[in-house]
Amino acid sequence: MLFPLLKAARPHQWVKNAFVAAPLVFSLRIYDLAAALRALGAVASFCVLSSAVYLLNDIVDVEKDRAHPVKRRRPIAAGTLPLPAARAGTAAFTVAALLGAFLLSPALAVVAACYFGLNLAYTFWLKRVPFLDVGCISLGFLLRVAAGATAISVPASPWLLVCTLLLSSLLGFGKRAHELRLLEDGVGKSREVLERYHPGVLRILMAALALATVVTYGAYTQSEHAVGLFQTRGLALTVPFVVFGIVRFYGLTFSRTDADSPTDSMLRDRPFLANLLLYVAAVALILYWS
Repeated sequence: MLFPLLKAARPHQWVKNAFVAAPLVFSLRIYDLAAALRALGAVASFCVLSSAVYLLNDIVDVEKDRAHPVKRRRPIAAGTLPLPAARAGTAAFTVAALLGAFLLSPALAVVAACYFGLNLAYTFWLKRVPFLDVGCISLGFLLRVAAGATAISVPASPWLLVCTLLLSSLLGFGKRAHELRLLEDGVGKSREVLERYHPGVLRILMAALALATVVTYGAYTQSEHAVGLFQTRGLALTVPFVVFGIVRFYGLTFSRTDADSPTDSMLRDRPFLANLLLYVAAVALILYWS
């Protein structure tokens, strides 16, 4: 029972909660042990809370998942995790995550509660409303960044928030484009909201968001805020990694149909992962070594 529960919690998706740690890195407080521990606690709280959300989604969508060639292998849809156990796990994860956030900071608990409330609205209503569904995904990433800033008591950088909004919107529309491609290839049943999206429109949106993300990130690396804080313009050297990552994501979205989502494809793609590691190393060297 424990293994199916852990599998349904989707720990491989916890990588998204790295956004919670972004304020710690870009405020140059990674050597502040107290701040680092608080940020780590916030990341852990959001990992547990996001798992509660995944369980809730699978409970609500269990019948649809059973008709899907990939999702039917999920523990709840496959029957290896009974619904009563899944509900109990959802409740336990939610309480543990919110309690952990509260022990770190009441303000952090408020942000975490807003994140959970947003996902409740998404699960039961907003995921059926076109564009608002992707807006919920983007807002979820913004709340992750806000949680990280709240945990270490620093203001969230407007530049960081804008870059997060653009990148998360790109990821959200990429997921919808991937799902439409699965339908075109005869894989799976349609989400209700997909009937309101057009592949051509999604391609244009993704291209525009990709360009806007790169331009905004590039402008951030040379902004007075970044140069004044980091005392270097060298962060511009990381722009090629961002370009490669976005281009690779765009390609995976429209070329791979063997994964549940583009995120799953990215986590299996060696060039993307290698580029991500190089980006992290470059940021660490430029911000902290220089």
